[in-house]
Amino acid sequence: MTFSLIGRCARTGQFGAAATTSSLAVGARVQFVAPGVGAVLTQHRTDPRLGPRGLALLRSGCDAAQTVAALVASTPDHGWRQLAAIDAAGRTAHFHGARVKPEHGAAHAQDVVAIGNILSSARVPDAMAAAFADNPELPLAERLLRGLEAGEAAGGEHGDVRSASLLVFGDHDFALVDLRVDGHATPIPALRGLWTEYAPLVDAYVVRVLTPDQAIVL
Repeated sequence: MTFSLIGRCARTGQFGAAATTSSLAVGARVQFVAPGVGAVLTQHRTDPRLGPRGLALLRSGCDAAQTVAALVASTPDHGWRQLAAIDAAGRTAHFHGARVKPEHGAAHAQDVVAIGNILSSARVPDAMAAAFADNPELPLAERLLRGLEAGEAAGGEHGDVRSASLLVFGDHDFALVDLRVDGHATPIPALRGLWTEYAPLVDAYVVRVLTPDQAIVL
């Protein structure tokens, strides 16, 4: 029972992901992002090994569709897997295994793909992708979180979610945003609260990495 999305900001070149599920630690198992490369989602009967494998395929020059096809071919258990990828050009692809439980679905829009399984409605991925695409001038993290919130508003999963995560990479090999909520009765609103607090600090934390002499005390 998971719904998630990966996206690209054409303006900044950032890539990111947001996800929520009924179990713990969605941020550690589902979403994989690399700066300048793209992102991969692996869920349902989740195999987190497919995330780094997908990023390696994207780095090698595969586009999103080729990456997803290669991931499917690489695992004998692909019937249980639900996958998605976005490449450096913003092209997207997804895969639903034959044993992925309904309601499941996917939606693609400019620079985004949203997927979900055991959903309350097939409308959930469409709502997520539309919310992401609605305000391209906003920071990528905000657009991803709005997508997650739209998925919940459209019905979300059949059951309650317990964890949620938000991950964004920019130009550097460290995350700009890596926020996670686990074991919470309302993880998406809690993630919104974390992002509201963290958003004004993103640039300051980058300064601490790149030019520590100029860093301010937070």
